[in-house]
Amino acid sequence: MQFNRKDLSNNTLIELYRQLLFPRMIEEKMLVLLRQGKISKWFSGIGQEAISVGVTMALDFDEWIMPLHRNLGVFTARHMPLQTLFKQWQGNKDGFSKGRERSFHFGTSEYHICGMISHLGPQLAIADGVALAYQLKKEQKVAVAFSGDGGTSEGDFHEALNVAAVWNLPVIFIIENNGYGLSTPVNEQYRCEYLVDKARGYGMEGVRIDGNDVLAVFDTIKGVRDYCIKNQKPYFIECTTFRMRGHEEASGIKYVPKELIEEWGKKDPIKNYEQWLVANHVLSEMKVAELRHLFKDMIEADLHQAFQVVDFIVDTKEELQDVFAPLPVSAIPDLSVVESSTAPDKRMVDAIQEALLQSMQQDETLILMGQDIAEYGGAFKITEGFVEKFGKARVRNTPLCESAIVGTALGLNLEGFKSVMEMQFGDFVTVGFNQIVNNLAKIYYRWGQNAHTVIRMPSGGGVGAGPFHSQTNEAWFTHVAGLKVLYPSTPADAKGLLIAAINDPNPVLFFEHKGLYRSVSGKVPSDYYSIEIGKAKIVKKGSDLSIITYGAAVHWALDYQDKNPSVDLHIIDLRSLIPLDYAAIKAAVLATGKVLVLHEDNLTGGFGAEISAWISEHCFELLDAPVMRCGSLDTPIPFNMELERNYMAKSRLGTCIEKLLAY
Repeated sequence: MQFNRKDLSNNTLIELYRQLLFPRMIEEKMLVLLRQGKISKWFSGIGQEAISVGVTMALDFDEWIMPLHRNLGVFTARHMPLQTLFKQWQGNKDGFSKGRERSFHFGTSEYHICGMISHLGPQLAIADGVALAYQLKKEQKVAVAFSGDGGTSEGDFHEALNVAAVWNLPVIFIIENNGYGLSTPVNEQYRCEYLVDKARGYGMEGVRIDGNDVLAVFDTIKGVRDYCIKNQKPYFIECTTFRMRGHEEASGIKYVPKELIEEWGKKDPIKNYEQWLVANHVLSEMKVAELRHLFKDMIEADLHQAFQVVDFIVDTKEELQDVFAPLPVSAIPDLSVVESSTAPDKRMVDAIQEALLQSMQQDETLILMGQDIAEYGGAFKITEGFVEKFGKARVRNTPLCESAIVGTALGLNLEGFKSVMEMQFGDFVTVGFNQIVNNLAKIYYRWGQNAHTVIRMPSGGGVGAGPFHSQTNEAWFTHVAGLKVLYPSTPADAKGLLIAAINDPNPVLFFEHKGLYRSVSGKVPSDYYSIEIGKAKIVKKGSDLSIITYGAAVHWALDYQDKNPSVDLHIIDLRSLIPLDYAAIKAAVLATGKVLVLHEDNLTGGFGAEISAWISEHCFELLDAPVMRCGSLDTPIPFNMELERNYMAKSRLGTCIEKLLAY
């Protein structure tokens, strides 16, 4: 191989060699430990080190990188403590993820490295969010995301590149084309001649380079970084390379033709660079030997220390505490201390709009994102007029790519911004499901990085909108540790809970029943206030039967009570599903001894099943009858209004109450 040093000094050339050699020697040791059973899994980057090292060395230390499995050189070039890395790979509590993550599935804000998840593609959109944060702060920085050739087939790849191009974000997308997915060769992965050809379709510049030439990688990234910052645009770089070992060690490489391994073995990025340095008198063979000896001693010494660990003591309390980031001390007044008697009547849609408006006024780091939310004001006109008040930088229309926008929200969080994303309809959340349940929800538990994001979910039926604009799918998310799930039923609660959600450092799914937007009114203080998340409220006290419910179903229960005054209902509105107010649930059981759990969602697998199970387990001795559930039919939501009325749990509420009262 021929290397072009351009104007690089000998010191820079030698430092690049050091940074190449170090991860290679660490990997060689890790493979020994793997065979000895001292680590459980390893994803080898042998043969690809020049990309990780060249990229990282060309960036500023405080520019975020989103690496993948085979990017050990990113971690070592950021000078992360080797001993802590060893502990991470052992699953030790003193590693970067407290033993909660494997190999390279972790991140650290201290070193500006964002931990990957196994789904690969979501990393790209996080880089969009970081780059957007740099842009909003007018910082001269870029974000960098890695993908493999296989990852370019994922929808997240398309969405992230499209957002970066449309929003003119300073992102560098690095594609490590090493010839294979796990075992799938590139001729079964894509049909364009080169992956860089994809860049043109997104309206961005791109280049294809030799990923085994560390000087080419370093020089290219330096130049591309300057381009992205100067022009505030993304850039696509395809690095050709080869994976010399299996996808992970257990996979092996039997599916790879032997001649291909021999061919690429001759292109080894470290061996060739080392020979070139020696031939050009930048390094001597003695200096190379000294450096190898130095690294060997460092690795052995840090390994020795890493293995001197105490037994892993599991602390269940700590595990549960670390699911959510702790709440900051709030100076926002609670609804209970805000004057309500003289407050004006407002519809729920107005209360939500006011919560967003006041939150935007209170905090300049809050960014709103969603389809058609700017000039158009959103599908339900909740953000109408916002773009004139706050500008398009903070009130952002998005392309139709829910997954990328959730990822962008997380990227904004990495740089200290808050974000609220509007799902145009809650039904569309399926397209962003992976980002929500695997990235947003788990990130704090995995490596201590909080996700300060609210996702607004216009949900629910009753308006004849059919199966794809009517679902209320809260049960999909109450199962996922790390998400908070809120579902208000009144305008005052909607405002206070939304403000609380925006100020909560954890990801919140905020369900807004579309049918309540303009049909329900109530007194809503004009003050900026919040309601404590995780607290239910008593809507009505009674002695005959307790109804535990939330959302539109609260109004169904009140409507039944109005029409049946002979029945004395005790009604509690959960408001918050995660966290759940177990004390209020127990008090409701104690109040009447008979409990009906009511919700609009399908009966089977609905959140009511969890409440019912908890009552049966913890309040059995307080019951005078079995816990009953009233939910909607186990069918998709039909379009025809008569069919929809029959589908709704409301149509069976009276029957359920009568049956329970008969016990």
